[in-house]
Amino acid sequence: MVSFLRRMARPAREGRIAILIRRRQFIVTLGGAIAAWPLAARGQQAGTTRRIGALIAFAKDDPDTEERLAAFRQGLAKRGWVEGRNIHIDYRFAAGRGDQFPVLAKELVAMQPDVILGHTTGVTAILQRETRAIPIVFVNVSDPIGMGFIASLPRPGGNLTGVLHYEASIVGKWLAMLKEIAPRLTRAALFANRQTTSFDYFLKSGKAAASSLAIDLVASHVETAADIERAIEAFARVPNSGLLLPPDATTVVHRDLIIALAARHRVPAVYPLHVFVVAGGLMSYGTDQNDLFRLAASYVDRILRGDKPTDLPVQTPTRFETAVNLKTAKALGLEVPAGMLVAAADVIE
Repeated sequence: MVSFLRRMARPAREGRIAILIRRRQFIVTLGGAIAAWPLAARGQQAGTTRRIGALIAFAKDDPDTEERLAAFRQGLAKRGWVEGRNIHIDYRFAAGRGDQFPVLAKELVAMQPDVILGHTTGVTAILQRETRAIPIVFVNVSDPIGMGFIASLPRPGGNLTGVLHYEASIVGKWLAMLKEIAPRLTRAALFANRQTTSFDYFLKSGKAAASSLAIDLVASHVETAADIERAIEAFARVPNSGLLLPPDATTVVHRDLIIALAARHRVPAVYPLHVFVVAGGLMSYGTDQNDLFRLAASYVDRILRGDKPTDLPVQTPTRFETAVNLKTAKALGLEVPAGMLVAAADVIE
């Protein structure tokens, strides 16, 4: 009887063992699948197209703008990001019109890109108002702490980081260049649009530097082409005067007008960008713009790969260049000092 019961129980026990084995195999298989999900997700993410927004203060057809954006794309491509393959860039161009900054910023933020490139102080200020969530990499911004974009250069602390354009002390260099090429100069105008640049940031530093050079530095705020014409004509009536232009979208867009008026009224000027000298301006001292955009591309890359803006210290430029236009100097009756010629990376004859 006992032997019979054991024989009857054996199939049931073997059935339970088989069920347990199949259950264990299922759990192992399920566990392996779960463990593989993050890898599969990462693989799928790597194959998707990432979106970049770019709000540029200048005009789309400006040759200088085209060159800078080409440098930006080259910087991305160097790190494996190629338009049409794994990134899409939505561009918006304000053509120097501050009233367009809010409109274009809203458009870009509504697209919910992975990261936005903000060009100039005015653009970055508007982008910051529009979003505190989307990472923003700024370029051509000179006073990010004073503007409230970041807490500090090493620890930005929010959704913004980028590349510093100029420290305030550069105004002293610009004034010294004016005095060097025009020794009789006693008066200079800081010439820009307060709405599109860190005007007071440069003015405060410039006042201190101007006094040591016996130059009276005055503020000259302009917003339109008509403002520019009136301001230069009025300022030129006083002899031994010069112009000092900090980086500003308004003056860049109207650079041909400013250069023509400076020549007509025989007013020496120092510009913040090489592009002014190429267009006929007297001289410039400033950053390598293409290099700044390549640096910005390096931070866009890091953000696309998972880094947070708050952990990316603001980068500072290391390459500066002097440019002099000898033809313009001759027309103004000025002699370019030998030391300035030696220091110039570009001398236009």
